[in-house]
Amino acid sequence: MRRLLIALLVILVAPMLMLMCGPASGPYDTVGKVERLDPRIDALVPDGAALEVLADGFDWSEGPVWIGDALLFSDIPENAIYRWHATEGLMLYLQPSGYTGAASRGGEVGSNGLALDDEGQLVLAQHGDRRIARLDAALDSAVPAYRTLADRYDGKRFNSPNDLVYHSSGRLYFTDPPYGLEHRMEDPAKELDFQGVYRLDLDGTVTLLDSALTRPNGIAFSPDESLLYVANSDPQNPIWVVYDVDDHGLLHNRRVFFDASHLVAEGRPGLPDGLKVDMHGNLFATGPGGVLVFASDGTHLGTLNTGQATSNCAFGGDGETLFITADMYLLSIRLSTLGDRV
Repeated sequence: MRRLLIALLVILVAPMLMLMCGPASGPYDTVGKVERLDPRIDALVPDGAALEVLADGFDWSEGPVWIGDALLFSDIPENAIYRWHATEGLMLYLQPSGYTGAASRGGEVGSNGLALDDEGQLVLAQHGDRRIARLDAALDSAVPAYRTLADRYDGKRFNSPNDLVYHSSGRLYFTDPPYGLEHRMEDPAKELDFQGVYRLDLDGTVTLLDSALTRPNGIAFSPDESLLYVANSDPQNPIWVVYDVDDHGLLHNRRVFFDASHLVAEGRPGLPDGLKVDMHGNLFATGPGGVLVFASDGTHLGTLNTGQATSNCAFGGDGETLFITADMYLLSIRLSTLGDRV
């Protein structure tokens, strides 16, 4: 059923909303380098692996997710989602993607993190509309139609949902920093006095799990879902934290997984942001310098140094390709490990 709905989504939505921007071409140009700090990285990133440029020219690429046989990702300032396919190239997929209001406004208005629900439907963290929403798979017009899944906690509007991840129970976990507000922390429209980590239950209930992080951002589970990782993209406290997840889906024992303060001090571009976890529990976490590769014990094994402020990543294709959104670029690199494509 999930595969059928994914196919229907692509068939129904793509012809109406995709604008061909050019076919794929190869061989691709490469950027950056692989930095190896621990020999364990050799089992994850093969010798000779390179960061290939699949597309460029974006304002700020973010939120990649593999769907069917292609990659979707956000361009937040452009309020758009693009689709990249290995043979069809790059196409505009959705616009608007994160702000559907009529009034002109500034700030980061587009969609950020993207995910697929149990039915294979696209779920978006929408900065401009300040909500978690689902794309209507029965879309029959040129204007995207969204259904709100959550836009408030305790009667107050979210700041701007940023990244999201599904638990196997169907519960959705997400973060809510202020980046989508036009004036961020000083925005008069900000209704919550904290930046939260939340859980959205199947019945629509929103539970606040943690309000202590200053800029909660990327979010991902360990393979057995006993741990939840969250990035904190605060230049004053650039860390990744990890929580224990109990049988009720609640979080306990928050602790620092890795502190990137020394990398920020070195002037490496970027802050802790989006992340994914491979089948062995290794983390591929965007942060200062590119994509930092961590063992499950918190050892920094090396960095896929993109040379850019790097926002997010996702496994795709056969599960051994890591797609990376880095400032104006969409990149990819072949790995020797397998990750969940959604």
